[in-house]
Amino acid sequence: MATRAKSSSAKPAKKPAKVAAPAPVKRAEPLSEMLAADGLARFASRPEQSRGRMYAEPPSKTRGDFERDRDRIIHSQAFRRLKFKTQVFVYHEGDHFRTRLSHSIEVAQVARSLSRLLKCDQDLAEVAALAHDVGHTPFAHVGEDALAECMKPYGGFDHNDQTLRVVTKLEKKYPDFDGLNLTWESLEGLVKHNGPVVRKSQKKSHFEVTLDELRHKIDLKLDTYASLEAQIAGIADDIAYNSHDLDDGLSAGMFSLKDLEQVDWVAAIMHEKRKTWPNIDNYRLTQETIRDVMGVYVIDVLGETKKRLAVLKPQTADDIRHAKQQTVAMSEDLRKKDRQLRDFLWAHFYRHHQVSRVRRKVFQCVQDLFAVFMEHRRCLPPEWQAQIENTPKGWKAKDWHARSVADYIASMTDRLALLEHKELFDTYQMMR
Repeated sequence: MATRAKSSSAKPAKKPAKVAAPAPVKRAEPLSEMLAADGLARFASRPEQSRGRMYAEPPSKTRGDFERDRDRIIHSQAFRRLKFKTQVFVYHEGDHFRTRLSHSIEVAQVARSLSRLLKCDQDLAEVAALAHDVGHTPFAHVGEDALAECMKPYGGFDHNDQTLRVVTKLEKKYPDFDGLNLTWESLEGLVKHNGPVVRKSQKKSHFEVTLDELRHKIDLKLDTYASLEAQIAGIADDIAYNSHDLDDGLSAGMFSLKDLEQVDWVAAIMHEKRKTWPNIDNYRLTQETIRDVMGVYVIDVLGETKKRLAVLKPQTADDIRHAKQQTVAMSEDLRKKDRQLRDFLWAHFYRHHQVSRVRRKVFQCVQDLFAVFMEHRRCLPPEWQAQIENTPKGWKAKDWHARSVADYIASMTDRLALLEHKELFDTYQMMR
């Protein structure tokens, strides 16, 4: 065994003096100064401070008001129908492409994450995220465009307005009222998640069809911004569809990873992934890239929102509503990147010739159905015929007829719309 040499005569070396490490710079977390005793930010919405519901109800014994709203959305018929409503592809074109339902769930996941990081009420953010598309037509935006064109003489059509119509009128689950009787805050989020609703002229917009009916019952403060939770849901929608449309477009072969390199900031992400995993296959590369794309959005929105909160210093939820600008936002740099990605998706995906061919067919499908139901109301199911025959006070009979037809068509899944069209227009069905 080796032994340490003894050195009785040698003087021990003088230890160097310790140099004090520089004190770490303390950077104040913008949210830390804005937290309340319950762990949420002071500007967060709270169910116990809700402005209430249009129809008074006793409180739940087990859930807060915003939890209750979320559950009412999940258990609604309109939400379940999103399973067979198009995001980009018609429902039968593939088992793994997004539908309105899977899209809404992905939006809710992003919204909950951002709400947790920003110390807001996650349940309220989830209400707006899960419910934002329940008024959507079959066949995505092309179905909406077709129905909007049909409804021009009758007050117009907009899927956001139809969402409000679904949750306040068309769902009929309760004996004391139509609709889901959501809280004021949830309704506000559905109406204003993209910002204040302001008339640009004296002529009302088509978005105001349902709003005008509600004005006598509830004041949603349309000229202000929505709660932070609703703003989070709005931007979560953008993050989710940009990311999953990349996934669906690549999976469908509408464009390749090589094509995607035209978006330089996404190309940089792919380059780093290939450096880390030189032999990575295209599918795993796609998934890794999309995860990082979503991360870029979430981290940027989180940073930009915290900056705006630090300047605004809101103490209440109403301080968010009365701010001079949207509080939840992307930075200027990310807006440029986002525009570049959207331009790419428009050129290579949404306007792809295969998508355009299907768009033409389903556009015609919606217009054909509208024309038949307007001319021959007896072709509608009995409950919809009954709705048409009970014109409410203040409505012209023709306008109410058209609105009821729009309600029926908007409620359809892709599958039902195609079946209805086949039953009404395929003469071979008569021989079966």
